[in-house]
Amino acid sequence: MDARPPLSFEFFPPKTPEGMARLREVRTVLAAFAPEFCSVTYGAGGSTREPTLATVLMLHDAGASVAPHLSFGGDDAKGVERLLDSYRAAGIRRLVALRGDLPSGVGGSAQLVHANELVALIRRHSGDHFQIHVAAYPEIHPEARSYADDIHWLGQKFAAGADAAITQYFYSADSYFYFVDACRAAGIDRPIVPGIMPITNHESLVRFSARCGAEIPRWLQYRLAGWGDDLEGLRAFGIEVVARLGERLLAGGAPGLHFYTLNQAEATAAILRALGWPESA
Repeated sequence: MDARPPLSFEFFPPKTPEGMARLREVRTVLAAFAPEFCSVTYGAGGSTREPTLATVLMLHDAGASVAPHLSFGGDDAKGVERLLDSYRAAGIRRLVALRGDLPSGVGGSAQLVHANELVALIRRHSGDHFQIHVAAYPEIHPEARSYADDIHWLGQKFAAGADAAITQYFYSADSYFYFVDACRAAGIDRPIVPGIMPITNHESLVRFSARCGAEIPRWLQYRLAGWGDDLEGLRAFGIEVVARLGERLLAGGAPGLHFYTLNQAEATAAILRALGWPESA
């Protein structure tokens, strides 16, 4: 029996019927690697509430174990509870509980509810029905007051009832291992699964990383820029870099790998093959 730790894949809700059909194909390709579950994102302020629900139900009907992302967004507690009831009625057993982001155009004075409060609401309303995953930040959340404060709030999510954490993506294994050690020293003993972002486009990776606070090491930025318009070369290099990262994480005891697929199968599948991951025919 293969002793590999579990895999999971993140998808976002497509905006068109063509995008939904493409996601079905992507899910079929990646299902060959036997993921434990797939997560589906929830737009800023709950802006993709209905598309997220439709995507979750499509994947669930296709046989996948699905973990919808959930945040308060523009909803009050009753709105969140109604959504929880919908997921429970559909047979969903996992959630990714997030503080979430403000929708575009909303000023900074709007109140955001902490993720630990959302986790506590889920537990009050749904008991132990859902396995709850939360977010963690090895390179620390961009809005954190300090390294220790960020770890404190992760601990509060677990104290409220979360089962495991999934990290923001990173390209330095040392940052992950140091973070896990710091969490253990703070009394956090739950699984902290590293998030993996395949590298397929230099410019988009730089833009997205700047928004979410993920660091691209200086050496990697120069190497990626050096490929210029050679997209095939860049993708091959990206697969090599991320596969080496995955190897080191697994060798160091990471309890799984969570891939941010961007609704594409090719790069994630290539990385897993480079890792020698079992794949069904």
